Amino acid sequence: MTIFEENSIVAENLIPMAAIAYQKEKVENAICFFAKEHQKKTRSPLFQTYLYKYLSFLDLDSVKDTGRPALGLTYQALPKGPVPIEIYRNKEKIESRCFRVKRYGENFVFISTGDPDLSFFSKYEIKCMMRLVEIYANKFVKSKEMSEASHQEIPAWGKTKQKDFIKYESQFDDDLKKKSAKDLNLAEEGFLIYQALEKAIK
Repeated sequence: MTIFEENSIVAENLIPMAAIAYQKEKVENAICFFAKEHQKKTRSPLFQTYLYKYLSFLDLDSVKDTGRPALGLTYQALPKGPVPIEIYRNKEKIESRCFRVKRYGENFVFISTGDPDLSFFSKYEIKCMMRLVEIYANKFVKSKEMSEASHQEIPAWGKTKQKDFIKYESQFDDDLKKKSAKDLNLAEEGFLIYQALEKAIK
């Protein structure tokens, strides 16, 4: 059984974001991309802490920049930063065509076994993923430093009580519901439209 088959453990726990086309394919291929590129640049497999930060940066940076999450994963605010619960809770059961998960002592690593299909991503999303790898796929960047970066660069984490789930709207500086339409920037306006679509579809 693969990671995102209809009845797979992760598919069952993935909270669907109706406004994100090909969500399951995007999540799998994002993991594929980060596992392959991180391993290529660092000559080391992708440890779970790095992966969780790559995914949270991709989703929450996308919200801040465009008003829409790239993947739509559900993040929990934990001491080391945001953690995608759909992946974290099921990592031992994940299977994929282009990566595998292996226990490494008390940790887990995501090992690249194939190429990601980037056709599911927008130009912005691909550029964002490449930028994250350029910054963090470095043997001198430790997981602690990446976690600290997520604390500083992801406002939503700091606004969320530990162990609570992060709300995407917390990425913005203001309460969007209290801002007048003329004061919204493009990303804020886009997020409100995205949010309304989610509610309408559900």
